[in-house]
Amino acid sequence: MLDIEEFKKKLDKKSRLMGIDPGRKRIGIAISDENKIVATPYTTLVKNRYSEFVKEIIKIFDENQIKGIIIGNPINMDGSSSQSSQSAKDLAINLSKDVTENVTLWDERLSSQGAFNLSNDLASNTSKKISKLDENSAQFILQGALDYLTKENT
Repeated sequence: MLDIEEFKKKLDKKSRLMGIDPGRKRIGIAISDENKIVATPYTTLVKNRYSEFVKEIIKIFDENQIKGIIIGNPINMDGSSSQSSQSAKDLAINLSKDVTENVTLWDERLSSQGAFNLSNDLASNTSKKISKLDENSAQFILQGALDYLTKENT
């Protein structure tokens, strides 16, 4: 697992990234374009066994020529670690062993709320918003990281 600056140095100019919103059972997945400008919701995976989950991640990773993974880190609003934050860190460590070493964590505070509000703005019905919440949260996380990664150093 890398910090965000190490992660940034390992990226090619053109490379797609995967964003992951980790949950206990439902894992939201988003993918960026190769210019790392736009994050798009991709799918929601249901995690039963880690081995099956990793197979699905590797398949998405390979099919979409992904070069790095950004995992949402659900830290508390005061900046302290939560139990879920430790789970996200464990997932990042495991994926860096099983999929690619180019894995980093990204502060995801308010991502679920942001994704829900964004879908409110798009006037979706509530059941559809909830069914897409995980992948929309992954998109929100990935977009925040993309904005950081692609900003000019001023």
